[in-house]
Amino acid sequence: MIRRRDFLASTTAASLLALTACRDGAPPVAPVTTLPSPPPPPPAPAHPETTFVSKRRIGRSDISIAPLVLGGNVFGWTADKARSFELLDRFLDAGLETIDTADIYSAWVPGNSGGESESIIGEWMQRRGNRDRIVVITKVGGEFDGNKGLSAAHIARSAEASLKRLQTDYIDVYFSHFFDAETPHEETLAAYDALIRAGKVRIIGASNFDAAQTRAALEASAANNLPRYELLQPRYNLYDRSDFEGPLRELAIAESLGVITYSSLASGFLTGKYRSESDLGQSPRGRGVARYLDERGLRILDALDAVAKLHDAAMAEVALAWVMAQPGITAPIASATSIEQLDSLARAVTLRLTDDEVASLDAASRT
Repeated sequence: MIRRRDFLASTTAASLLALTACRDGAPPVAPVTTLPSPPPPPPAPAHPETTFVSKRRIGRSDISIAPLVLGGNVFGWTADKARSFELLDRFLDAGLETIDTADIYSAWVPGNSGGESESIIGEWMQRRGNRDRIVVITKVGGEFDGNKGLSAAHIARSAEASLKRLQTDYIDVYFSHFFDAETPHEETLAAYDALIRAGKVRIIGASNFDAAQTRAALEASAANNLPRYELLQPRYNLYDRSDFEGPLRELAIAESLGVITYSSLASGFLTGKYRSESDLGQSPRGRGVARYLDERGLRILDALDAVAKLHDAAMAEVALAWVMAQPGITAPIASATSIEQLDSLARAVTLRLTDDEVASLDAASRT
């Protein structure tokens, strides 16, 4: 179990003991001849994608993140534990820090029961001793272990289970994974309030909420002096734009809500990997791509390909850079199953599209 306060306490105690020893009985040190300092060693080679990234604040909270979030949905699915550790190491070495998961990941895989992604991330943080360098996002509310929803009892049980799998004593951002029409906002928010007061959660977010549901939750927070959702997580990419653009984006900007987008690469379609039905068998995720193989989808791929050539970049990098450039966006979420894919995602952080390039992509994606 990684505990931030335990680490700080032990470090402080060690420093005080050293100071006391010097003050209360350490023998005098004999004078020595000072020799010229040797030249400093050359710096270690940096990670090929390491960069200094401007961070973006999440809502009105005290958490700021780089404009790219690593999707943990593949951990325990298309990336086994060893590969997941490699990807997580590479992501952190690239100067990035935020990882998105959920308690139900990856229950859809035959032989899995859910919680696999959280367990892998928790073991990685414990082995690396890097919890304080990571912003951990997880979720509650999806069907898991025979339960679902946002009741107070379910949230309390699920939070404890997630903390155990993550091997930590706090979650940075705890999301309501899906809207629950059967549970009042006040009950859900009061449950989150108890977790925040106990130091087990820092801030909360809402995933898959529409504008009306989000507004009602914000009003319940204000009326009852309860914590508000600081972060939203809608589906959003060059093809799927309607869930976010319009009332939800307007509300997010007006209320200073952070927004991280899922399916930012449209299940891999925007990488250019799938251009016909014969390509769908290349990946376990291929069956979710078929709906994009229409005239509009292929037009978007052509536009991405053209812009990518101008920057000597991958199409996925351009697709993510487009999301990062949109008003109201804090960061897209994207996942990788190879080091090469991870390095490409990291390059998107520094890719700057011109206004004309953004306009060309917008025009291609119009319905």
